[in-house]
Amino acid sequence: MAKKKVAEEEKKVVVSEGIVSNSGQSGQNNSDPDISIEKKLLSLFSLQLIDSKIDDIRIVRGELPLEVQDLEDEIEGLETRIANYNAEVKNLEEVIAGYKLKIIESQALIAKYEEQLKNIRNNREYDSLTKEVEFQNLEIQLAEKKIKENDLAIERFKFNVELSNKNLAEKREDLAAKKSELDSIIVETENEEIELIKQSKEYQQYIEERLLTAYNRIRKNVRNGLAVVEIERDACAGCFNKIPPQRQLDIRMHKKIIVCEFCGRILVDQDIAHQVRENLNIK
Repeated sequence: MAKKKVAEEEKKVVVSEGIVSNSGQSGQNNSDPDISIEKKLLSLFSLQLIDSKIDDIRIVRGELPLEVQDLEDEIEGLETRIANYNAEVKNLEEVIAGYKLKIIESQALIAKYEEQLKNIRNNREYDSLTKEVEFQNLEIQLAEKKIKENDLAIERFKFNVELSNKNLAEKREDLAAKKSELDSIIVETENEEIELIKQSKEYQQYIEERLLTAYNRIRKNVRNGLAVVEIERDACAGCFNKIPPQRQLDIRMHKKIIVCEFCGRILVDQDIAHQVRENLNIK
């Protein structure tokens, strides 16, 4: 049901343009003596094949820039992560240095208190100095514990840095390969695309503006960009619905522009399709 609804909407778009209808009537004169209906059909199908070729080029090229951008984003993220890891390592090393300094200070105080114990005059002084020595020993134990904990954290961060650097190197290799591939495709297809765009504009001059607008709208509204299709095995090559024999006869007469009653695409017969493919050498 959803597909049928989409087809009906596409058909309405074409009919609303006043250009193409199932009866072949037109809101604008399609029987211009200088440009026959057959010429318009030839131009339309030629335009379709050329535009489809341009689409193919852009699809191939269009995926690679996205892949390149994704890789560049991943590399930037990895570089930021590595920088953060290194910053954490540096911060922890400073913390460890602080604890080591604290140990040295505590050891100096212990030596001082032990020296004072040799000259005590009463039990109160003895108890006070003994407690100070015990406190500084506890401070040393705490500092050593913190140093070990921070050493382990540094090892984890350095391990993560190592893994991230390895991943970063791989991503950079992938990026270089993708960029090289993209550059190669651009070089190979740029001239071809320019020539195809030139041909597309040449064929557009044989199609009046409103018909061209209808063509562009159909291309925009269908998934594969096919606005003009041929008849294959008695069916529309766009939606694959069967076309009545009388309608096929009308299409072969080249007297009017006819659209598929199911999907709204413009229809051409095998003769038109063959002529265009032979002329453009596009299969």
